[in-house]
Amino acid sequence: MLRLEVVTPERRVLSTEAESVIVPGVDGYIGFLKNHAPLVAGMSVGIVQFGPERGEKRRVAVTGGFVEVADNRVTVLADTAELDTEIDVGRAQAARERAEKRLRSGSPEIDRARAEAALQRALNRLRAARAI
Repeated sequence: MLRLEVVTPERRVLSTEAESVIVPGVDGYIGFLKNHAPLVAGMSVGIVQFGPERGEKRRVAVTGGFVEVADNRVTVLADTAELDTEIDVGRAQAARERAEKRLRSGSPEIDRARAEAALQRALNRLRAARAI
């Protein structure tokens, strides 16, 4: 078993045991099982999945940060993180619609990079909650 800790600057989001942990690395998803070699890696916007090695996994939406693996312990230091059960799907859907509207507007006053990042965060939250 692995000890999984998910922490943000504001709070400890999760502390649990899992057979398998998958995190959104900067260059793609990275999976961890018991006795994984020590590692420190950057994370991007994505979904941390954890649970049994095979079968249904729980999810945590994260918006970047770092993961550290050592001694059967996986520590996720995330900029932000929300458990799948904590996500307000209506709020995430509204954020998606706002970002899509800004991007469609074509207005030169819109910060396109910021709107695209907001859209990615909203979509990530919806995927974690299995709403899309």
